[in-house]
Amino acid sequence: MMRFMLCHGDTTEVGGRELLQQWQDKADSWIWLDLYDEPADAEAVFLGEQFALDPGVISEAQRSRHPPSFEVFKDYIYLLLKPLDAGSDSLDFNTLQLAMFASDRFLVTRRSKESPYLGKLWHSLVQDGCGGESPLSLVAAMSRRVAQRYGKVLLDLEQRLDVIEDELFDSPTDTLMKELVGYNTGLRKMHRILAYYVNVFGALRQQMHKTGNNKHDEYDDIYALIERFSSLSAVYQSVITDLIEAYISLNGHRLNQIMKVLTIVTVIFVPLSLLVGIYGMNFVNMPELKSSHGYYILLGVMLAIASVLLYIFRRMRWL
Repeated sequence: MMRFMLCHGDTTEVGGRELLQQWQDKADSWIWLDLYDEPADAEAVFLGEQFALDPGVISEAQRSRHPPSFEVFKDYIYLLLKPLDAGSDSLDFNTLQLAMFASDRFLVTRRSKESPYLGKLWHSLVQDGCGGESPLSLVAAMSRRVAQRYGKVLLDLEQRLDVIEDELFDSPTDTLMKELVGYNTGLRKMHRILAYYVNVFGALRQQMHKTGNNKHDEYDDIYALIERFSSLSAVYQSVITDLIEAYISLNGHRLNQIMKVLTIVTVIFVPLSLLVGIYGMNFVNMPELKSSHGYYILLGVMLAIASVLLYIFRRMRWL
């Protein structure tokens, strides 16, 4: 899909490639080209011919997997982001690849999946016009949206971690452990992406200040958001690691308690089993075999042994 939007003052016109000529004829206009699911070779040729984009970054934007990046060229900037896709609202997330080429006169967006927010932004410009908007202001709007969606996932996780911490100490279960491990995996992936974003938006922010763009304050806010969420992801990962270690410690303590009980039972019954085994042997010439009180004496000895052992364990604070 290849769609064009021509913005001239407050007017907006949507169409096909025929808008390129109008854009070239009107020096005070700018054009937005949105690309999705186009043949890679034809797309690369078209972007090189019509917008003079660097072949290297076009190839990078077309790759199915590439970390976020930012580059400055003479007449435009290149920004590659990995927004959450429409179905991702938790740490079990998937991303799409959004490449943006922006200058004062054009904005080219290329995405690997459908983007509801980009579609909403497109339709709002069609309905309300482009007055007050520019390619770099749209880049800022989409960048802010990317940051906010990552932030929402992290802030939702904070509430869940508070609940898990209480449940972990009340009734630790394997289900909670599985959930924590899943969160840890998702956070590791998110923190890696956000760490890229800190560098990307830091460089983008510096470029806006360097060129004196009037949107530099907005890019400062976006950078601050990304930096905050990157720090939060690291903090939450540390919290989850602590909770996992706490779960392992609690399980280890429970296992030790169980083993202690089993040890006590074993220590008590081993001498008793020995006595039962000796007097259970079927030899005719056993000394105590004909004793009239032997049964009661043996029971008394066994009870005495058990009592002494229980007293010793009590003194050792095992009971």
